[in-house]
Amino acid sequence: MAVQGLSADVSALLLGPDGKVCGDHDLVFCNHPVQDGVSVVGTAVTADLFRLPAGVHRVVVVSADPLLPGAVFTRAPQLTISQSGASTAWFIAPDFTAGETVVVLAELYRRGDGWKGRAVGQGYASGLAGLATDYGVDVDPEPSSAPLPAQTRTTPGQATAVDLTKPERQAPGLLAPARQAGQALADPGITGRRAAVYVILDHDWHMEELYESFAVQAFAERVLALSANLDDDGTVPVIFSSGREPFLEEIRLDSYRGRIGQLHTQVEWGWGNVADAMRRAVSHYQESGAADPVFFVTQVGGEPWDKAEVRSMLHDTASLGIFRLFVGFGRGKLAFHKNLNASASATFTDVAFYDASKNPGSVPGERFYTGLVDAFATWM
Repeated sequence: MAVQGLSADVSALLLGPDGKVCGDHDLVFCNHPVQDGVSVVGTAVTADLFRLPAGVHRVVVVSADPLLPGAVFTRAPQLTISQSGASTAWFIAPDFTAGETVVVLAELYRRGDGWKGRAVGQGYASGLAGLATDYGVDVDPEPSSAPLPAQTRTTPGQATAVDLTKPERQAPGLLAPARQAGQALADPGITGRRAAVYVILDHDWHMEELYESFAVQAFAERVLALSANLDDDGTVPVIFSSGREPFLEEIRLDSYRGRIGQLHTQVEWGWGNVADAMRRAVSHYQESGAADPVFFVTQVGGEPWDKAEVRSMLHDTASLGIFRLFVGFGRGKLAFHKNLNASASATFTDVAFYDASKNPGSVPGERFYTGLVDAFATWM
């Protein structure tokens, strides 16, 4: 792999099945350029896959621009991936808008008995220290001149605040999107309100490309950053909607890197069964005994195969204090979800739709979170 287009340092991290390095030696960079078959020379990373130990499940390639103090990425470097005996592919991530100083460019990951590669293009505003901490590398934190500001709102007779020290400590790579989500909640005046957040993901066969390109992982991470403002347990239940029994797991602040990629391989491809997946989420929430309202963020990539069943499920659960947001992205048709509230005689006051375009990663954070929370804020 080679990086072009910016004066940037390139590094690689060797990760175990938990998404963490086994030790500081698994960070390969200019001062430690070779480790277990992975080498860094200038802006090129070379991986000898036959030499990688069995305990290494992923190799992540990152780029940072350390040449100018305070420098940030606005455009990502171009990534070129070459394989011996195969053609060359290249990738440029969408523009960055949140002061990112480090970019996760790509990763190699085990799949069965072989290896696969995918472009990532995710930025970190918290620098190398934040990225390294997220992956389990022990680094000395940079000094801070001021404490992390809390997000606040003031209403007549009440002042509330959201504490983001947990994502700062456990998932510094999500701190910037967590702040963006907090601002989206502050604008309509619901900072400090609590809600349990669930994410339901379409695992229809036509979503395969978006799983492989990291788009679904990035979407789940953004929902996790939103939950850091609404729920204090640092965990979001994840339900995969497929043709068989819905698969339920979770994504956490302390374990989210590559989590969707790890989980979805346990789920068979099939026609997305949104109604069953949402019923599974309802049952999980009721069994938890929680009393807060619930925010179901349901990603859909196409039309449901049984529209009547979806409508019936929405009617049957309308009194449970659940807000359902359908977020559309992918290549499928989305007319059903867009038009759920088009008829005045069949309006769902606890249901909304947000079109996140073909790839939600290309939507700037502020605009993405506004689309995610506007109707939810009105419902709250």
